[in-house]
Amino acid sequence: MTRGTNFEGNGIMNWKTILVHLDNSRRCETRTRLALDIARRFDGHVVGLYLVCQDLARHLFELEEPLVRLAREETLRISCDNARAAFEHAAQLAGVIGEWRAPTGAVHDAATLHGRHADVIVLGQDDADDPEAFIARHFVENIVFASGRPVLLVPRAGDIGTLGENVAIAWDDSREAARAVADALPVLRRARFVEVMTVERNRNEQAPAGIEIAAYLERQGVRASFSSTPRLRGENTGMTLLERANSVHADVLVAGAYAHSRGLEQVLGGVTRTLLETSTLPVLLSH
Repeated sequence: MTRGTNFEGNGIMNWKTILVHLDNSRRCETRTRLALDIARRFDGHVVGLYLVCQDLARHLFELEEPLVRLAREETLRISCDNARAAFEHAAQLAGVIGEWRAPTGAVHDAATLHGRHADVIVLGQDDADDPEAFIARHFVENIVFASGRPVLLVPRAGDIGTLGENVAIAWDDSREAARAVADALPVLRRARFVEVMTVERNRNEQAPAGIEIAAYLERQGVRASFSSTPRLRGENTGMTLLERANSVHADVLVAGAYAHSRGLEQVLGGVTRTLLETSTLPVLLSH
């Protein structure tokens, strides 16, 4: 039986609403194209959520003369109009229903609220080389932990030829990993290759067994291979997972997202931090 045959086209567990964050950054077009491609596969609906760094703009307005402030406001308005035109044109070309939204107010609150009504949220990795990519401190982390939805993180550089053909799963028997696998089922059922990866934490501790998760996936119509990898010398678990994912030519990594504490400052688990900051392939994160 071809994997996914019993599931495609029947509306079960498909991503029907894809929310993509839009801004004026260099990678906005890449995120848009990816979101539209996902929507085509699942016969879905794409919501383009335009959010930019409003706090910085507001601060600048306070320091500027009225005429300069009006000119800058006009520039921001034009940027917003251009972003909308680009999104709607891309959706039309893709043959996908695209819905534009440009909410006001705190960006974290807006992204979280709109994200909770989506099946998956497409966000961009932080990019220190592109000022337009900065939205707010801890923007991605806050959406991952507050939205209750999986976040597909698009790397800051590189071409994305495919997504979901070869899938790697970071597995450690945790609640977050289990949630990530369940959230990723629409992609896993269509994948040609799925590998469940575990990392041995130290010499005296075995990696978590993958028998149960493999059996679970099999019942969901997903056949997965399993590998246990020793942690690379001098590198953390996150880097070991990324090395393994790249070695099997994965085009997306599915992983649980961990936070040791919550508050004004996110204190992330080491693996989550590594994936957020250094991954060169798309990562589907769930908390």
